[in-house]
Amino acid sequence: MNAQDPVLKRLVDRVDGAREQHAPLEIRGGGTKRFLGGSPVGEPLDMTALAGITSYEPTELVVTARAGTPLSDVESALEEQGQCLPFEPPRFAAGGTWGGMVACGLSGPARASFGSVRDHVLGVTLLNGRGEILTFGGQVTKNVAGYDVSRLMVGSFGILGILCEVSLKVLPVSIASATLRFDRDETRALEQLVSWAAQPLPISASAWHAGRLHLRLAGARAAVEAACVRLGGERVEAVQAKDWWTRVRDQSHEFFILDDARLARGESLWRLSVPAVTGALALPGQQFIEWHGAQRWWKTTAHAAQVQGAAVRAGGHATLIRGADKSQGVFAPLSDVLMRVHHELKQAFDPACIFNPGRLYAGL
Repeated sequence: MNAQDPVLKRLVDRVDGAREQHAPLEIRGGGTKRFLGGSPVGEPLDMTALAGITSYEPTELVVTARAGTPLSDVESALEEQGQCLPFEPPRFAAGGTWGGMVACGLSGPARASFGSVRDHVLGVTLLNGRGEILTFGGQVTKNVAGYDVSRLMVGSFGILGILCEVSLKVLPVSIASATLRFDRDETRALEQLVSWAAQPLPISASAWHAGRLHLRLAGARAAVEAACVRLGGERVEAVQAKDWWTRVRDQSHEFFILDDARLARGESLWRLSVPAVTGALALPGQQFIEWHGAQRWWKTTAHAAQVQGAAVRAGGHATLIRGADKSQGVFAPLSDVLMRVHHELKQAFDPACIFNPGRLYAGL
């Protein structure tokens, strides 16, 4: 990026001023993910002016855009070339940005088959807490070597610095796709998902909820059709299937909706990341399972310690996604060693602690 760009210069001036005044900044794009993580603190730093696709090479399967670029703009440009972001980032609402997608690091239904946001990041340009513009990685995979700072920024919630520009790998849209639906209880659904995962099937996504298992197949037409015949089940009409997966991706499916009344009654939405082979978890409430069993969403009134404990016993961790009470923390507690690493990274990138304080962990 050009350090003389007027928008970038204004950002540097804001960071310099905040550092001198010890005034925290809340890095904000479209604001569609402000409910995630700890409660935002500080003066808003609007990133939407730093926008635009700066480089897109369809033949190289790489796109580079400024952090404030609307995610919808990038997805539209990719769609015109028959390409996509294979990890299906959740959009939650209109207005989400390219930088916000990377900073929050969330992936959608296809993550278990195509990898996460982190797996597709090639390079970033970052504005750190000292007012320095730094570039890490590049636009080709071979440039990603040594300590991979580019991917460190994924899911960092902006606490280490301001993402200014990001390069990502993209993929062609699958030639064919089909969704199958099965009536299965939780135990049988999990068993089948483990079995199918060990077979050469073109599975791109799976989801189970309330006794019904959805399985999405994607790839070469012959492979998809052969899998449909082999697996059976009820084939969902294409338009209906696309709408259903979109609602799951963007958490507009009715399961994910928590209104103020439900929040006031102590209901929360948790995301549990566990080994795919994990059996049924003993928690009260409603459940939605994705990623072939590796991602378990729970809508529950259970105490945070109970949810975290269930995840740890299964060999995973839990994150509070939506809830009125964040006093027990949002993310899984870290060991002393890992917390020390977090503090050392924060000191290296943002020694004055002005960027998004408390969004990830207290004291960061």
